[in-house]
Amino acid sequence: MLPFPHLGELGSAAMHLLLVVGVGTLIPLFVDPLKHWHRALLLGVAGILALRYMWWRATQTLAPPELSLDMVGSWLLFGLEAFSIVGSLSAFLILSRYKLRSKEADAHAGWWGRQEPRVAILIATYNEDKEILERTIVGAKFLRHQNKEIIVCDDNRRDWLRHFCEELEVRYMRRPTNEGQKAGNINHALDRLAEDVIPPDFVAVLDADFVPHRGFLSRTLALFHDPEVGLVQTPQHFFNQDPIQHNFNVGRSYPDEQRFFFDHMQPSRDGWGIAFCCGTSSVCRWRALREIGGFNTESVTEDFMLTLALQNDGWRSVYLSEPLSEGLAPEGLKEYVTQRARWCLGLMQIARSSLGPLSANNLRLRDRWSVLDSILFWTTTYPFRIAAIIFPLLYWFFDIIVVNARLPDVISYFGSYYFWILITLNFLTRGMVVPILNDVSQLLGAIPISRAAFTGLFKPHGHPFSVTAKGGDRSKVVVQWRLMMPFLIGFLLTLIGLLLGIIFDQYATFSSGDGKWVILFWSLYNLAVLAVTCLACVERPRKELHVSDKPERAVFSTDGRHHELWITSLTMDTVRIRGLSIPIQSRGHLVIESIPGRIETYAISEVADGARLQLLPTEAQREAFFVKFYADGHEPGVNEVKMRNLVRDIFRGFGIRRH
Repeated sequence: MLPFPHLGELGSAAMHLLLVVGVGTLIPLFVDPLKHWHRALLLGVAGILALRYMWWRATQTLAPPELSLDMVGSWLLFGLEAFSIVGSLSAFLILSRYKLRSKEADAHAGWWGRQEPRVAILIATYNEDKEILERTIVGAKFLRHQNKEIIVCDDNRRDWLRHFCEELEVRYMRRPTNEGQKAGNINHALDRLAEDVIPPDFVAVLDADFVPHRGFLSRTLALFHDPEVGLVQTPQHFFNQDPIQHNFNVGRSYPDEQRFFFDHMQPSRDGWGIAFCCGTSSVCRWRALREIGGFNTESVTEDFMLTLALQNDGWRSVYLSEPLSEGLAPEGLKEYVTQRARWCLGLMQIARSSLGPLSANNLRLRDRWSVLDSILFWTTTYPFRIAAIIFPLLYWFFDIIVVNARLPDVISYFGSYYFWILITLNFLTRGMVVPILNDVSQLLGAIPISRAAFTGLFKPHGHPFSVTAKGGDRSKVVVQWRLMMPFLIGFLLTLIGLLLGIIFDQYATFSSGDGKWVILFWSLYNLAVLAVTCLACVERPRKELHVSDKPERAVFSTDGRHHELWITSLTMDTVRIRGLSIPIQSRGHLVIESIPGRIETYAISEVADGARLQLLPTEAQREAFFVKFYADGHEPGVNEVKMRNLVRDIFRGFGIRRH
């Protein structure tokens, strides 16, 4: 019987959907996202709806088991979807817990007593330029923790960097070869540190483009009060916009692609005891590192491998979800895709390594699950994105029916599942799962990541380490034609197939009954996703990496007169002042809070409400600017999405103004 017999099949299905949406709107009134059983209830319902959907797919939508193209296409899509659902169920289970350790860090601050533990801060570098390295070194020097040594681990043997480290009074190390890539570089430094008269108690690892906030060591070391803790990982936040944020002008309303993982998935993993090292912005106990022989070099993602090696030896890894560092996200799409393909390849190498989930080792069952969950993510999410574009084309061009479904059933089974997932995840993550944009972020790298996933599984060894390039000229519009081409072809084929199917019956007979509506809506959605993905491949020029738009008081002096005024758009080189007109080339001095002394300036342009000044800071003032911008502890980026602001920023990015 129908749940709502008086409405008919379509009306009854619509009521299912309205019921799900209605219950979803009440969630914020009764559910606390920090309570485990509340999260488990929401995600348990998601799991039930997912299984209900897959049962319907398996029993009512597949082509008959006979030797035909319909059967091949239908069952292949179902298989991909089934594995994707298994990955989703694993993710739901992980997200059902959530652990925050800030109170624990508060309670155990300074547990070591009067004598601060000795910390070696390793800054791993290969090809970063001077300015990138300078801000990281300066940030490390200004950490509140005093008993520290900063070591720059140069894997490119650059003489200028040796001299620069001497100027900044930090230790410099290099090695004769590059064996083991980043892991080998760090291991070389660990072996050298072991030769010191007094070795460190802890080792912090920073990528060359990550600046620690001043409380980075103080907060992370607090969690080592537990003698079983071998590693503390902190989030990776970014002071610049990733390519998707930048190309769509949504850096102030939409988070970077990694924010979901660091703000939500890692705390949930920590709730299960399976949080893992992500390389930079982590601190490890010296004794634990020496016991496991340093970083394992079987994988290009040595960080995840380190977590497994520690756990295999009885040490725990924990996660402190606080903004304690900020770094440089990949600025170009090629670098963005290269980085994620490397992560994928490394995970597959781990799966085939001595610490893999099926190998004979001391890993707990939950650690093996952790690796399997990551394998499912990389091997299902991205291939399914590609399949979602290709399979509707089989219908339009070859009349192959991959989903034989009635419209009321699609609304009831798929619609209920989809909207419940969307509502639940956005409630738990403060709106971070945005349709189309979320699809675009995954589709952009789907082809190389899928290739890396299966290459890594079947041929795990012999792959070079792909360094993520940073810096470079970003002053021009660049169209990534090679990256765009598959999506442009997909868009054109979808559009042509859709038009042919509508105009000429022989190209798509619609013999699947209501199934034509499934393909129709699916194709229209794909057109939207592919169009936006193509637009994402048009890289816009970038300006200053770090701009402070927060107005603050300052004093400007010229010709013996002092003017109190407001400054805006402060960068390392320029500042905009409000409330005072200054002739171009006029010189003066500016006093800004937290910057020592008076900063020499001269006016370079007039603006509507003031002027723009060129800054000429001394070396000490330059260091103070680095600390002000990067190390003072403000949380960079976006941690909550408000749809109204997102839509507004997208319109502004394309030159559309509301009137």
